[in-house]
Amino acid sequence: MNILVILTSHPDLGNTGKKTGFWLEELAAPYYVFTDAGAVVTLASPRGGQPPLDPKSAEPDAATASTRRFNADAMATAALATTHKLADVTIADYDAVFYPGGHGPLWDLTNDPVSVALIEGMLAAGKPVAAVCHAPGVLRDVKNQDRTSLIAGKNVTGFTDTEEAAVGLTGIVPFLVEDMLKAKGGHYTKAADWAVHVVEDGLLITGQNPASSAKAAEMLLRKIG
Repeated sequence: MNILVILTSHPDLGNTGKKTGFWLEELAAPYYVFTDAGAVVTLASPRGGQPPLDPKSAEPDAATASTRRFNADAMATAALATTHKLADVTIADYDAVFYPGGHGPLWDLTNDPVSVALIEGMLAAGKPVAAVCHAPGVLRDVKNQDRTSLIAGKNVTGFTDTEEAAVGLTGIVPFLVEDMLKAKGGHYTKAADWAVHVVEDGLLITGQNPASSAKAAEMLLRKIG
């Protein structure tokens, strides 16, 4: 199994002067779900190289067994420092794609035509796509083969409006994931804030928040079969 994991290259939290990027748990937990199952994981990002890490995800109160394992894993951290440039990725090389969240994807991957085309190509080829937390935002402009919105009519989830309010960024992010998924016609569901909630609809898997990332990865593996 070859799984492509796509990370943000966007480091700035709007105009706040603060930093953002990808959320470490949402990379680390799926990374080990995949590699412990024998999958080969390739990391990519729009700019390639070292993607920006949301500094809050590296704070002690955000640490998990997976993040500690990742930080101590020389092979994993080397792969993270040298991610492939997204434009150089070939769909035929991978069995599935996984998008970790963090706020960064809302600014770059959502608007990235290479990412949009990759998701469309993976799904058209019968390959599953998973996205967790803020990463379901990358589905905003993705179309079905008939050019209708991918999200319309799909069962989906993603970071909730109340979770965004809890972290104090409702007025900072370019859009709210929950609101966008609903506006695009998705059948949006959610659990309590910070609870595990993952939704599968055909080849599409979405997770609500960081705690949902491992389960989303497990469901992606089962979908690959």
